[in-house]
Amino acid sequence: MKASRHLEKLEHFKAWNPSAAELLVAEDRVYEPADTLTRKQHIVSWVCCLIAAAIMIETLFFKFTAAPESVYIFKRMGTEPWMRWVQGLWELTASIGLLLPRLRWAGGILTTGAMLAAILSHMTWLGYSIQGDHGLLFSMALVTFTCGFTVMWTYRHHIPGYVPATMY
Repeated sequence: MKASRHLEKLEHFKAWNPSAAELLVAEDRVYEPADTLTRKQHIVSWVCCLIAAAIMIETLFFKFTAAPESVYIFKRMGTEPWMRWVQGLWELTASIGLLLPRLRWAGGILTTGAMLAAILSHMTWLGYSIQGDHGLLFSMALVTFTCGFTVMWTYRHHIPGYVPATMY
């Protein structure tokens, strides 16, 4: 049996107090988190990022140019025009986050939130088919939500302050 090591008593505990020189050296260090994703995970996340960003960027044109379909949607919810602009800026920010490797976690969170709002809007106020599109906008929201959630889940360990509750 291995002998236990003698531990100092709590009364003798001394906090580490770095000098100014040690703090300057530590400040200059660059921290790069280890890349823990497999090749398959990288490919899936890239595909999901590209699909979600492409769909959201494509819809920005309709939101920012006040296309009749977009105006109809937000008027039906009683939030035209301010929420159309907010949603457009939100989706633009999410798209940029998805396309920048260091901000994928943020892009995944923003995409998931924006598409959850869109899906709930379709399920409550708008209905599944808008102006005879046979559910195209709703299905695009579902695809984008799925891709955003996949990216968010894949990069969840990169979220600042994230502490996993389980091993998964």
